[in-house]
Amino acid sequence: MSEKLAIHGGSKAVDKEFPWPIYDSNDVNAVTEIVMSGKWGNPDCGDEVARFESEFAAYCGSKYAITCVNGSVSLRLALIACGVKPGDEVIVPPYTFITTASSVIECNCVPVFVDIDADTYNISPAAIEAAITERTKAIIPVHFGGLACDMDAIMDIAKRHGLRVIEDAAHAHGAEYKGKKLGSIGDVGSFSFQSSKNLTSGEGGIVITNDDELYAMMRSLRNVGRIEGGQWYDHYNPGCNYRTTQMQAVLLSQQLKRLEMQTQKRNDNGLFLNELLSNIRGLMPLTRSEAITLHCYHIYIFKYDASEFGGLSRNDFAAMLAAEGVPSFKGYPHPLYKQPLFQNKNFMCYAIPDHVDYTQVHCPNAEQACSEAIWILQHALLGEKEDMQAFAQAILKIQRAIC
Repeated sequence: MSEKLAIHGGSKAVDKEFPWPIYDSNDVNAVTEIVMSGKWGNPDCGDEVARFESEFAAYCGSKYAITCVNGSVSLRLALIACGVKPGDEVIVPPYTFITTASSVIECNCVPVFVDIDADTYNISPAAIEAAITERTKAIIPVHFGGLACDMDAIMDIAKRHGLRVIEDAAHAHGAEYKGKKLGSIGDVGSFSFQSSKNLTSGEGGIVITNDDELYAMMRSLRNVGRIEGGQWYDHYNPGCNYRTTQMQAVLLSQQLKRLEMQTQKRNDNGLFLNELLSNIRGLMPLTRSEAITLHCYHIYIFKYDASEFGGLSRNDFAAMLAAEGVPSFKGYPHPLYKQPLFQNKNFMCYAIPDHVDYTQVHCPNAEQACSEAIWILQHALLGEKEDMQAFAQAILKIQRAIC
């Protein structure tokens, strides 16, 4: 007789909490010192923001880093600095958070959705190549879940067509492609410090680059159009106040000290989970190539085949797994182009041509991903190996109960 499922009142298979964020007295004391100093602002008070920017740039192997209020704004800063003009096209994947595409709209540009690779859920280089037109100006590859995109192929395409590459690394703090930190490969790397992210201060964002001109422009846009060496009330570029605070910066500096160790642990646990789940009928972890030298698993993703679970729907399986105590989620319900924003073209944007019709967009791999993916969240990957085994046992418990 199978064990009673937790969703039906049985005991949880995983009886453990996985706290996030992780902090200690050093974090509390660092923030307290800033609060007590009264020097909270940026750039008029203190130097913690500049210190963190320098630390993060060095960590990523980049020359420059510029903090801002969040990861959505960081994408906007990158796009404007890269020189996009109203009506230009920017190629984006449809399996990602809304701001990868909405930031393009905010720049009065046209998001062009291209399909993802079915095995990785990352943007397909072949689909990028096929979508390029004379109006294409940039590509935003998203390292989804912390899994690196095929950056060799993407950078080759960009070089041949004269395009800018803005890495959306909101999920990818600490991850590597062929030994290089993600975000450091394209023209600009964009990160988020929102509360769920692997490096967090609750909210916040940052852009990194090796390009002197891009750095100067993004720094100016972040600080209401001021330029280095200019007067306080001189404004040269159409920026806004997107600055972070000293409190966020000092907290991020403390959190950064843990990131490499945490990333290695997520990477090791992800590899172990791949072994465990590959042996369960109906589950398939995403493909990880040899180019992925370090995966930060902001999201651990596997494909779910309902036919091996008695026809149990993906949504019901996800609910059962969460009830068993596995920090998990069913993922996106549909690709971005099916969001009402795009279906209704509710843009308040004057530069998108009338012929652009997102109701006609169809990316079959992205749509399949939205029907089959199960996500395990990043803080769960900071558990121990026995916790990963417990996650696998929770899935087997559901399979036994259903089949």
